Amino acid sequence: MARPLNFHVTAFAVLLAFAAPLAAQDEDVPGAPPEMPTPSADVAAPMPEEEGGRASLDQLFAELAQPEQMGWQRIEDAIWIEWSRSGSAPMDLLLKQGREALERQEYDLAIEHLTALTDHAPEFAEGFNARATAFFQLEMYGLALEDIRRTLDLNPRHFAALTGLAVIMEQMGEEARALTAYQKVLEIHPHRPNVKEAVERLEFTVMGKRI
Repeated sequence: MARPLNFHVTAFAVLLAFAAPLAAQDEDVPGAPPEMPTPSADVAAPMPEEEGGRASLDQLFAELAQPEQMGWQRIEDAIWIEWSRSGSAPMDLLLKQGREALERQEYDLAIEHLTALTDHAPEFAEGFNARATAFFQLEMYGLALEDIRRTLDLNPRHFAALTGLAVIMEQMGEEARALTAYQKVLEIHPHRPNVKEAVERLEFTVMGKRI
């Protein structure tokens, strides 16, 4: 599925009225949207390959989808590492520089690095996903949504981009669309408690409005 959700350009203007970056929400606050998943610090470190080589993404997602998977955080990190491989050392360096700038909250610099990445590697989804985070932090929500769309066009299983889309839709009051996105996240990655809580909360809200 190339585009998990259809959202209109007119929705972009609504996002500009937000007072603070949505990523600042505390995921422990009851009823608050979950934070958008980002790579852990370990993602930048090389992972030892298992005997027979690295697991494929299909294998990793199959393991991640197992309901009783106790090692889901390790698998999630392995997926992030695979997503971070562009196949080009210079492009990988631009992604690394962009992520480091994000960590330092130097969002304009992050956008500079990541725009160079997306310009030179337009088929590399992680460049768009990382840049969406920078736009998001600068409250440039229309651009963030466009980069989320590009990410999902290239990588429909990108649970972080889907979570970001769900968070934005929920904050816009588009509960039904947010619920659809959160449910899609759980189909791919059924282990994050905050996403499960969001689905339960929105199922109650959306069903109540339909009665």
